[in-house]
Amino acid sequence: MSAPTALFSPEVLMALAICVGAAAATMFGGLSVFTAKESNPRVLSFGLAFAGGAMVYISLVEIFWKSLSSFSMSMADKEAYTAATLSFFAGVVMLVLIDRLIPNPHNELAAPESGSSKAHLARVGLLAAIAITVHNLPEGMATFFAALEDPVLGTSLAVAIAVHNIPEGISIAIPVYYATRSRKLTLLACLVSALAEPVGALIGYLILAPFLSPFVFGCVFGVISGAMVFLAMDELLPTAKRYSSGHDAVYGIVAGMACIALSLVLFR
Repeated sequence: MSAPTALFSPEVLMALAICVGAAAATMFGGLSVFTAKESNPRVLSFGLAFAGGAMVYISLVEIFWKSLSSFSMSMADKEAYTAATLSFFAGVVMLVLIDRLIPNPHNELAAPESGSSKAHLARVGLLAAIAITVHNLPEGMATFFAALEDPVLGTSLAVAIAVHNIPEGISIAIPVYYATRSRKLTLLACLVSALAEPVGALIGYLILAPFLSPFVFGCVFGVISGAMVFLAMDELLPTAKRYSSGHDAVYGIVAGMACIALSLVLFR
């Protein structure tokens, strides 16, 4: 297994474009605040569950096994499986530490109460933007490296992350917009958060590019799979269940898994 080391090679530019596409969904979520008169909790539930199911499926069915395959190129089977497993849980621990240091705000689509002060809303919006920006850095790296190794895999993961980014954009936009009534400031806050994904991808690539090897790819894919599973279980699925009515969340999980499975079968 090899990877291009030139920053502006076609493979790197394609992976970065896929990452930017997923990040752009944050802006879409921010824009929706200006036009939506009311939120639909069932749509939110299904969408978040869809993203969560897609992330869990692609992480355990594809990305983890790419980690194992990479390690197997330089290790015996048992050692390779052990290394992939340790990398998986290293990704979980990484997200746990990030979440402990900078908790990710829960997505809230309801408009702020009329009694909320503008100063308080502005602070909430700023904290949400900072927290989500930090959380977007590893997501950008995940999409980028998956797309760098396999564009189909990267695109599938990008779709799941894009669905996840829409409510993130909304959670940033609502407090900022209600505090400032400025569309420019609101979109700027969403843009900064969105840019964290391609920036995180570039930082990760610039650091790791000189060392890319089957072993490094094994570590990267193992960490990605663990991080994405934790993200789905810690944020997406609980939030989806909170807004769910009946079986909306379950249907979303199954639909997300089925969509990713179909894309992998068709484009393999």
